[in-house]
Amino acid sequence: MMNKYLIRSLLAFTVAMGLIFISCNDSWKVEQFEQMASFKAEPNTQGVTWAYVRYNPEGKVRYELPVIISGSTNNSKDRIVHIGLDPDTLAILNHEQYGDRQELYFKQLDPKYYSMPSTIEIPAGQSTATIPIDFTLGDLDQSDKWVLPLQIIDSSAYDYKANPNKTYRRAMLRINPFNDYSGTYGGTLYKIYLGDDTDPLTINTHRTFVVDDSTIFIYAGTRDIDYLDRKNYKVFMKFTNDSIDIQKRKLELWSDNQEYNNFKLGSNQSYYTIEEEQDPKQPYMIHKYYTLYVDYQFEDYNTVPGQRLKYRVNGTLTMQRDLNTLIPDEDQQIQW
Repeated sequence: MMNKYLIRSLLAFTVAMGLIFISCNDSWKVEQFEQMASFKAEPNTQGVTWAYVRYNPEGKVRYELPVIISGSTNNSKDRIVHIGLDPDTLAILNHEQYGDRQELYFKQLDPKYYSMPSTIEIPAGQSTATIPIDFTLGDLDQSDKWVLPLQIIDSSAYDYKANPNKTYRRAMLRINPFNDYSGTYGGTLYKIYLGDDTDPLTINTHRTFVVDDSTIFIYAGTRDIDYLDRKNYKVFMKFTNDSIDIQKRKLELWSDNQEYNNFKLGSNQSYYTIEEEQDPKQPYMIHKYYTLYVDYQFEDYNTVPGQRLKYRVNGTLTMQRDLNTLIPDEDQQIQW
């Protein structure tokens, strides 16, 4: 009798465990979270997402902005996601970042510089699609901070729900055209002298901006894009093919405001070098090293009313650009 009882108990336990196991397995086929539409556009500390687009003065350049249907399973049905502008969030962002200093605000990109669809289809079984945004930025003034503010539009009439998290539902795209030479340069050896001082000022990083295919500009001395008078102190740098020696090529410098800031070239010829090497551990990675040697002078006529502060600037700016050659799209290939 005891043996029959044990056998029956073991059978009952085995069947129960089997049902639990099947039930657990089936649970993974059921959506664990709500499927919602989100942008893939992680913001930086300023609340914007850098959007890098190759400078092209003649034609359009496409930027692909990913849209994702979140969840633990694949998207369950065809969905048409609606995209719109979001100037209200841009206004809030500006006030949070800069208060009432409107001269420093991000500016909304004019529609003449871009075109994009108002909807994107994400078919059943797929969880990701990209919005094609075509930019035409040939004459865009990079002295201003341009942003394309986008949002996923939510409505009970649509077959999806926008993610309520503002960093997923919205994309504040900070538009940044690039060429072969633009980017952020290290400035620890870029020396800025005030008057006859022999102890120079230095700034760790200097961002450069596109002018055309072979020209960038940087702000003179210690100025950056958050100075109100920055447009008076642009230093243009043209990368020429004129050789100085086997490695160095001539770098042409000038200002578009020389009449007021009294910009002058220094006694030494400005030049640049570019070196390239393959990563020894990851051969698909290419490292390019840019070194710019510059020598110029200018006068600051804004900081102290009625006085002109004379500056001498000389030394090197350096930048490393890493390229993943396995990625076909150039804006994604460069490891910004």
